[in-house]
Amino acid sequence: MTVDARAAARRPLHLAVGGALVVATALIPSAESVAADQTSEVTIPYTCQFPSGAEKADVTIKAVLPVSAGAGEGIRPADVSVEVGLERSALVRFTALEATTLSAVAELTVRNSVGEHAADASWQQLEAPAVDLPAEDEEQVDSQGEGDGQGAGGVVLTATGDVPTVAFGSPGRATVTPAGLGLTLASFTQDGTPTSPPELAVTCEPADDEERPLARITVRDSTSPTAPSPSDPAPGEGASEPPAKPARPAPGLDPDAHRKIDDLTEARLGALDDEDPGSCPIEIPPEWVMTTAETYAAGYANAVKLDGAAALGPAFMKVVLNKRYINDSCASTVDVTSEVEFEYEGKRQLPPTKATFLSYGFMPTTATMVLEQVGPPAVVQTHTVTNTPTYPEESTVTAQLSMRLYDVKVNGVPLDVGPDCRTERPFEQVLKGYGQSYPPAGYLVAYGGNLTGYAHIPPFQGCGVGEDLDPLFTSAISSVGKKADNYTKMTQAPLCVATNPEGPDCPPKVPKPER
Repeated sequence: MTVDARAAARRPLHLAVGGALVVATALIPSAESVAADQTSEVTIPYTCQFPSGAEKADVTIKAVLPVSAGAGEGIRPADVSVEVGLERSALVRFTALEATTLSAVAELTVRNSVGEHAADASWQQLEAPAVDLPAEDEEQVDSQGEGDGQGAGGVVLTATGDVPTVAFGSPGRATVTPAGLGLTLASFTQDGTPTSPPELAVTCEPADDEERPLARITVRDSTSPTAPSPSDPAPGEGASEPPAKPARPAPGLDPDAHRKIDDLTEARLGALDDEDPGSCPIEIPPEWVMTTAETYAAGYANAVKLDGAAALGPAFMKVVLNKRYINDSCASTVDVTSEVEFEYEGKRQLPPTKATFLSYGFMPTTATMVLEQVGPPAVVQTHTVTNTPTYPEESTVTAQLSMRLYDVKVNGVPLDVGPDCRTERPFEQVLKGYGQSYPPAGYLVAYGGNLTGYAHIPPFQGCGVGEDLDPLFTSAISSVGKKADNYTKMTQAPLCVATNPEGPDCPPKVPKPER
């Protein structure tokens, strides 16, 4: 397969910026479609890397896509399935673990191209239900594939699920072409328990350089009138409805954003010298990609002085994504800044929670604790490295909080602490999460996961009616300079994005916290 030298030279920057388009279009619902759909199917030979060596796999990808679409129009592939045929030799590892069934989660990289422009999208979290593994002494079925969908003693795993939208920014002939495939294979014994180890991550690549598009889509100029589909009746020949109107621009994304980002890319490329520039950041204006989302987080704050863990949440979080988006392809990094506001009954706070601690080491004291958000919104900073296949990333959440106590009882006896018993100043809670995009693992802002960190709790003030109780709570709860006293672990659920209210993560879910 030949590659245009000019396109190859600029690919790292263009595809990295294209990632911004993938992120943006994944957060918007499909606009009205004005063209007939096509059921597309392609079978591609893959080579999968198992611990025992390379194995062949025939993969059939199916999806329903429109025949044509307007430039900038959001397109969501429907009825997506990825059928992975694994030969018997690839299953030896699992039968050796006494596994009887095998399931999978698939992630397919899809290259969306129109003209010289291309960007990769990730069809993630496609789930294949468990299938029976052939017994070791089972006779191999013939090559016609008889025997419950298993060919030559192998298995066929069929993964399905929802995938993100795609939008092509300029008119032309667009292609949707499958590329790399990731599989997380889970094996189970006869009684349904996971094997040890329970999972195996496998990466697969097309076995040859032949391009096999899943679909070809005609992308129209969005300013042009919509042409009738070939199957539509001509005016006066039985048409019962007026001609379809051009598709509406997808909400939440400037319909001209693709062209604008391409222009930024070209301008940056034109400014680069032949020598390595070291850094060439491009900042995408927030009005092009910014959107809102909602989710919940829940967890525990472990404090040595509390002699245990105080439950936190579930905290409702209102998120503004992509307040700042900087792509630096020369440094192979993408930096995204988002914002979070906590909300409980119309207030900027986490839900109240009861905590028990031992005053001076022996007197049991219970109190209702509230963490109130103060100052500006919490900041989420995500740093992604794009020159490795997994796209590792680090996310840091920084919030300014104040702790307030009420409904206090000492040894079961109510203690009047007044209405404003709180830390004397706000404190900073910093949580970090680490993950990767390919295949998705760990903490990712869009998919959630675990965040951990520490906080320094200041002294208390305003506690007590008629007597000064500040020293009691300062000595029992406040930090003494050791960060380990205040370890926090929060579990965030996946984001429910406002521009995709029918998505699988909407309405937002409450996660199960982990200690």
